[in-house]
Amino acid sequence: MRLSLMMFLNYVVWGAWYVTLDTYLTATLKFTGTQASAVFATTALASMVSPFFIGLIADRFFSTERVLAALHLIGAVFLYLVTRVTSFGGVYLVMLAYCLCFFPTIALTNALALRQVKNAGAEFPLIRVFATIGWIVIGLAIGWLKLETSSHMFLLAAVASLAMSAYSLTLPHTPPLGKGQPVTIGTILGLDALIMLKRRAYLVFIVASILACIPLTFYFTFTNTYLNEVGVVNAAGKMTLGQVAEVGAMLLMPFIFRRVTVKAILVAGLMAWSLRYGLLAYGNPGAGMWMFYVAILLHGICFDFFFMTGQLYTDQEAPAQLRGTAQGFLTFVTYGVGMFIGSHLSGVAVDFFTSTSGATVTRNWTGFWLSSSAGAFAILLVVAVFFQSKSKIVNKVSP
Repeated sequence: MRLSLMMFLNYVVWGAWYVTLDTYLTATLKFTGTQASAVFATTALASMVSPFFIGLIADRFFSTERVLAALHLIGAVFLYLVTRVTSFGGVYLVMLAYCLCFFPTIALTNALALRQVKNAGAEFPLIRVFATIGWIVIGLAIGWLKLETSSHMFLLAAVASLAMSAYSLTLPHTPPLGKGQPVTIGTILGLDALIMLKRRAYLVFIVASILACIPLTFYFTFTNTYLNEVGVVNAAGKMTLGQVAEVGAMLLMPFIFRRVTVKAILVAGLMAWSLRYGLLAYGNPGAGMWMFYVAILLHGICFDFFFMTGQLYTDQEAPAQLRGTAQGFLTFVTYGVGMFIGSHLSGVAVDFFTSTSGATVTRNWTGFWLSSSAGAFAILLVVAVFFQSKSKIVNKVSP
């Protein structure tokens, strides 16, 4: 329960602003699609820069719970500062500084939880489900309070970040496994985790993860903006149905892991991504509203079958002393490299499918979503052909 509450609070902080960030930037601050996606890309840039450094600290020098406390305390200050700036440059720099604090916590909370449990395949999904519940709660609150276009959502996130900072100090002590080991340039740059790429199956998995996160970012960046623009009422609240579906999928994951290979799970997840983009392309807030609901509800398969499976597969493949760094490396290639590229391409794509006539701005959202669907399906083919591993997530009890 202590680990579950950790996940809950960490994702309340994230969910308070992540889904509605671009809506706030485009509707309130009047940023262009390219500017909004550049700000959103700070999440990916931070994911590339920070996890290795934090993994180094947590793996070798300081306990994980204390690193979490420090990051959330500093992060709360930057969340407040976001509400005080309105220019593109100011918002970009403050968001980058904040994301450098927050995004290491994703890898660190995963690593801490996996260190503390005895049966990762069976126990971790039940702990991780509370992250989803936290996301649902804050998403419903943002929609009910009508904060999708307000800077007040950052204040809510700041309060939650302070709470998480204090709570982190009560978490189970998780000392660094690599304490006393020599520090090398490879360690500082996070290159220790690259040893895992000698295994062909894991190399293909990493390449596929980078490519898959490019079209995936189109959903995270512009779905809330799209639904608000076409007239869906309380879009943020409705989007939390995706996390409700995620809870159901997560509870099924231990059963699925025992019977289905990692490859089959990844392929199913990518198929769901391709299908959901097609539904978004042809849905509408009238008779086609059911397509929006199905697209949102597919999030359980889309997220759990790809991201959570990848986290557990990485933990299973990594040497014990590098598990924190390995989670950081996975965050680097998914939330970092893949989503950095995807964030910028999504902004370029939105502007490409946008036409302006005088003061009227019209977006061809159908074309935007169909391009995303095609990208996800192409990555599916890559995984189906080149990822040859027949391994499953093993419910191995640790000592």
